[in-house]
Amino acid sequence: MAQDLRKLFEEEQRKEHFVMNRGHEKRFMDRLDKELRQDKKPSFFFLKIAATILVLIGLGTMFFIQRNKANIPTTVVDKNTNVENKTGISLGDLSPDLKKVESYYVAHINLELAKLAVSDDNKEVVDGYMERLADLNSEYKNLTTELNQIGPNDQTISALIKNLQMRLQLLQQLKMKLNELQSSKNEQYETNAI
Repeated sequence: MAQDLRKLFEEEQRKEHFVMNRGHEKRFMDRLDKELRQDKKPSFFFLKIAATILVLIGLGTMFFIQRNKANIPTTVVDKNTNVENKTGISLGDLSPDLKKVESYYVAHINLELAKLAVSDDNKEVVDGYMERLADLNSEYKNLTTELNQIGPNDQTISALIKNLQMRLQLLQQLKMKLNELQSSKNEQYETNAI
């Protein structure tokens, strides 16, 4: 059967032998070129230039910002934190138990300070408490100096612990005061809304 198909195809080719008219191929190519020229997309040369300029401006801005970051001064919040501890004895240096007590109070004081939500409404209250806290902090430094000069004694150690307790209590009072202010503000808002 395969041979029969081959023979059939060969016979068909012999029977139908088409010849193209003269110039047919040239006319076809001209039409094809004409159609392809019309389908050409417009050149985006100006868009390429604009994109290049934008990239250069972006890189220049980034370089400028990076260069100026080195000139920005850093703000030191508490630069005397560890200086005094290295020059003398602190409460925690006396015994492991006192170290635990000092660490406990300092950690909780820092935690309470971190939780404070200061706004324009409560700024005056917070500032008042912060002044009292600064007084207690300077008193703690004086007691530490006394500890270094006189040496450890029960009175100085208990005064240092009492100072830490008072600072923590002061911050807890501030927290309660801020909560009271917030709740009274919310009540006023609800009353005004009704």
